[in-house]
Amino acid sequence: MPDQPRVLIDEERIAARITELGKEIRAVYGDETVVCVGILKGSFLFMADLIRKIEGPVQCAFLGVASYEGTKSTGVVRITHDTRLKLEEHHVLVVEDIVDTGLTLDYILRILGQRKLKSLRVCALLDKPSRRKTEVLVDFVGFEIPPEFVIGYGLDLDEYWRNLPYVGIYDG
Repeated sequence: MPDQPRVLIDEERIAARITELGKEIRAVYGDETVVCVGILKGSFLFMADLIRKIEGPVQCAFLGVASYEGTKSTGVVRITHDTRLKLEEHHVLVVEDIVDTGLTLDYILRILGQRKLKSLRVCALLDKPSRRKTEVLVDFVGFEIPPEFVIGYGLDLDEYWRNLPYVGIYDG
């Protein structure tokens, strides 16, 4: 197992920003139901904390995708688990742990965009715009980060480090 990562965003900053994101999201949707679609596996901690900060009606669903092996993106996105909740005619908020190259998110948005939704937006805890290979719109961003490989708070390296309460830089 690798050495302990350097802290990039501590637990307190994450919690404070998630509270703000919850308010921002509710302000956009008003009293309408928001269906949060968490992208597995990395978003599960973020989504759990986020939905508790979005007041009013919220539903949850999950979509599993894979595109990484170790610290590298394969460039190929595949669905590993499709949502069982009917999304048609709902406001859907994709909840991502991190937007990096944009390839995974672009793929997800194209797939979900075919489902006749009321609206489709994106909330990401972390955004690395400097690494984009395709442009994608992230409507709600927790933190913009440098082009480092990060782990913790749901993000992993070969399934390790998801349990860290902060986001850290992996120097590997």
